[in-house]
Amino acid sequence: MAALPQSNPQLTTGAAGAAAPVAASHDLPVPAALSEFMTGSWAPTPLPGLRSQPVAPWAARRRRALSARYPGERLVIPTGGLKVRSHDVDFRFRPHSAYVHLTGGEQTPEAVLVLEPAPGGHRETLFLRPRSPRDTGEFFQDRRHGEFWSGRRPTLEESATRYRLDCAHLDRLASALTGDTPTRVLRGVDASVDALVRPHPVAFADAAFETTLSELRLVKDAWEVAQLQLAVDHTTAGFADVVRALPAALAHPRGERWIEGVFGLRARAEGNGLGYETIAASGSHACTLHWIRNDGRLDPADLLLLDAGVETDSLYTADITRTLPLSGRFSPAQRDVYDLALAAQQAGIDALRPGARFRDFHWAAMRVIAEGLAAWGVLPCSAEQALRPEDGRYRRYTLCGSGHMLGLDVHDCGRARSEEYVEGVLEVGQVLTVEPGIYLQPDDLTLPRALRGIGVRIEDDLVVTEDGARLLSSALPRLPDEVEAWMGGLLPG
Repeated sequence: MAALPQSNPQLTTGAAGAAAPVAASHDLPVPAALSEFMTGSWAPTPLPGLRSQPVAPWAARRRRALSARYPGERLVIPTGGLKVRSHDVDFRFRPHSAYVHLTGGEQTPEAVLVLEPAPGGHRETLFLRPRSPRDTGEFFQDRRHGEFWSGRRPTLEESATRYRLDCAHLDRLASALTGDTPTRVLRGVDASVDALVRPHPVAFADAAFETTLSELRLVKDAWEVAQLQLAVDHTTAGFADVVRALPAALAHPRGERWIEGVFGLRARAEGNGLGYETIAASGSHACTLHWIRNDGRLDPADLLLLDAGVETDSLYTADITRTLPLSGRFSPAQRDVYDLALAAQQAGIDALRPGARFRDFHWAAMRVIAEGLAAWGVLPCSAEQALRPEDGRYRRYTLCGSGHMLGLDVHDCGRARSEEYVEGVLEVGQVLTVEPGIYLQPDDLTLPRALRGIGVRIEDDLVVTEDGARLLSSALPRLPDEVEAWMGGLLPG
């Protein structure tokens, strides 16, 4: 981080009552001469390659669909602000997914999309903080918003061209939200926006608005599916990177973290970054479903469960899991568990079709797992008994759901109503994961010793089609022989 010597100390009172200096800033004061010198003699720097973004017409369709649901009401969708990581250091900014869906993803903090009621629908305005002017001190003094600190933002005119939206200065937002027009706000995203708008006269109107924004993303348009395929393709490349890096990772005392870093390099080089924290779980760590500590040493005798996804520059993410033998070859016990997980996943994939209940693929996968566990003699009852809702003992070894919607969020559409999502039916254009897992805890005395500490999950991304579902992640092998051959082709001699 760029830093200058501390100056301008304030006084604060310590525990003993003594005054102690506290730095208000790391930066030196700005004399008038410097300020005057900084604000002149700058060449024009227009945004290169300025053009309408390919997403713009698709985002316009989504806004029209939203407008049709709320005639006569003002709609306010903020992108959110910067979030503090620690003290004066912020996290890298990532806009709210509802805002991205409706605008195309202008990645500047504090922006707000407003749909104002108008004849025939709504008038759409994007309120933004434009490029730092060079005739004030913001561009070189403001650590959060200044161009010299955080980079160049588009001008209002440039943003209007890119996203085919009327754009206005953020300073005009407060006046735009006055009056008696019933207003729905995506609340909890930007506290300053929440404070500008009185609650809607209808109880729970804002909560219902958030639900609508989530449900609008349940079915993906063609542009979104293409972005998800791109995310999957980059993720596939990242998995290959990891296999090539296994010799170095096996030699490192925190090999899991080496794996995490290798995949993270691909995610940042090809896209915006990770869609979620990478799970690089070796050995019994794979039995912790959301293992993100990634601090373990790798053992060639173990499996590596790698759950990772690249988020594209358009902010759509893949979500793929492969369980790989670190030696390049499955042991007999590992293959037994892998084969059962694979059979369960295939049963789930085969259940995907338009009109099927969303949970059908989960139950298809769970039946296979329960029957496999019973065949191993692990269950203390029959598979049929264990599968009954009032029983569920098979879940000791699998525990979680078998998939979810995928899109701008790794667990997309999470605010949708149950009847429209988990209790709903599948439609053409929905993108989801199928990811049954088997997690055999290392201290589980119901298991044969040879099976303890093995965790296997196989996860793929699919789009529902007219006649079933298309596997977006087909480039990554799933069959155990194919996995071994693929790894053998990537590992050095």
